Amino acid sequence: MELVATASQVRAKVAKARSEGKTIGFVPTMGYLHEGHLALMRRAREENGYVVISIFVNPAQFLPGEDYQRYPRDLERDMLMAREVPVDLVFAPAVEELYPPGDSTKVEVRGALMKGLCAPFRPGHFEGVATVVTKLFNIVQPDRAYFGEKDYQQLQVIKRLARDLHMPVRVEPVATVREPDGLTMSSRNAYLSPEERRAALCLSRALSEAERLAQGGEREGIAIMKRVREVIEQEPLVKLEYAELCDPNTLEEVRTVTGPTLLALAARVGSARLIDNAILLRRGVDD
Repeated sequence: MELVATASQVRAKVAKARSEGKTIGFVPTMGYLHEGHLALMRRAREENGYVVISIFVNPAQFLPGEDYQRYPRDLERDMLMAREVPVDLVFAPAVEELYPPGDSTKVEVRGALMKGLCAPFRPGHFEGVATVVTKLFNIVQPDRAYFGEKDYQQLQVIKRLARDLHMPVRVEPVATVREPDGLTMSSRNAYLSPEERRAALCLSRALSEAERLAQGGEREGIAIMKRVREVIEQEPLVKLEYAELCDPNTLEEVRTVTGPTLLALAARVGSARLIDNAILLRRGVDD
């Protein structure tokens, strides 16, 4: 496994791998790796001859007052975890490598994907995501890139980005990885106190309740969401930001659950903003 810090080094390494007939798998991360990231890397390892990951805390996707400065960073720890997969190349650039002086180009995805969920609460966030992913795709030029379903809206934005810009990369979703008690894995879980972490479990409990109702034949969105909110409101440390039922492909609002339906949540727990989701009646989702 090699560590590089420049785009030119990445291109040289990838070109050599391609000359050997290897396909390129890519996993973009912001570091502070956990089992969710490793699941993406293992999938990339299974399906490709050469695996690249990036470790870059992208300033463009943080709003003023958010946690850019205190976002957890530990490159040495991340390298040890990536070596276990193993990956072939770690790209850990400085900010100036991806955003050099005079950088003035941004990439924006518009339309229904940007109307709900996190978009209204984090204006500019997905523009930052789309911009950095475009840069990384152009540098790495992967055959396949892997993204977790935990960040479901981000996944759909990147799928749309790749389609609209005719990028020759297959965007591969990977199922959310959870802790044994149900909490979705996230680098921001490090912000939670033991009490806050216990309280945060209400999010996965609420999703499980919604899935139980849908499997039991409940189709009215109002009834499902009423139960979701009841579960979350039992925890005073958890402040619900949104809970929405959406079409899993377009993210447009759904009021009646007649087929696969995304239920997405966001909440504040102490200083952490946590997101989670589940697809109700998942069978038949169009990937």
